Amino acid sequence: MTAKLISGNEIARQIREELAVETARLKEKFDVVPGLVTILVGQNPASMSYVTAKQKTSKELGFYSLQDDQPETITEAVLLALIDRYDRDPRIHGILVQLPLPKHINETKVLCAIDPKKDVDGFHPVNVGKMTIGEADYLPCTPAGIQQLLIRSGVKTDGAEVVVVGRSNIVGKPIANILLQKQKGANATVTICHTGTRDMTFHTRRADILIVAAGKPKAITADMVKEGAVVIDVGVNRIGMTPEGKAKLCGDVDFETVKEKASLITPVPGGVGPMTITMLMMNTVKAAKLAAGVV
Repeated sequence: MTAKLISGNEIARQIREELAVETARLKEKFDVVPGLVTILVGQNPASMSYVTAKQKTSKELGFYSLQDDQPETITEAVLLALIDRYDRDPRIHGILVQLPLPKHINETKVLCAIDPKKDVDGFHPVNVGKMTIGEADYLPCTPAGIQQLLIRSGVKTDGAEVVVVGRSNIVGKPIANILLQKQKGANATVTICHTGTRDMTFHTRRADILIVAAGKPKAITADMVKEGAVVIDVGVNRIGMTPEGKAKLCGDVDFETVKEKASLITPVPGGVGPMTITMLMMNTVKAAKLAAGVV
């Protein structure tokens, strides 16, 4: 058996088409245009690439889209004042501060300065708390994208054994919280594995759905996976260069061997990655609707 691929590219395209229709409806019926500002501090090449992709997508969907570039030398006080200005700007429904920030700026303080109603990344403690109790306005983008991949691929999560490898605040903890909620597309039994787990294989081989965000290339091998499992690989690792001079990527799962045991698997690239920006756009549309009081 060779696993069927879960195409993040295709599912992301479907969702973006839906968001474009909804954005047009909001503008025509309610005169509401979703507004997103992305704040970039410094010139980190990866961050610049991410922000460019986010801005490109938001413009394609018809958003009011604003890119605010700031020098690496910006003080924390000035950055906080800038965020406060966007908090009070009615044209802006979503504020994203691209991480990482320079070392002289406290990231937690910056994230907490964003109005929770405009926190479309889902990182503000208020939104994290609402997610934990099952009353989220916005889910963190990568975990939300994973859930959509499962739902739109027809994967049954109700009662499923889910094992998450990794406990980061960005992926591991939130996806575990999302999938254990007593809600549609969730209601699973969830185990979290991490660097302190004594016998990881014992846990991963029990998984109906295995979600891997370990941050280590090919950390999960075929002997660690149950026959017929659904495998979601969140990792993106650079392992060299192609002859054409492009970065060679691999996930946290040994794709070539695991695909022979899994029933469904995400590729790297083209799996979870395309979903993250798409869910940011979904959160921004939702923020615009909440601000305007429309459904």
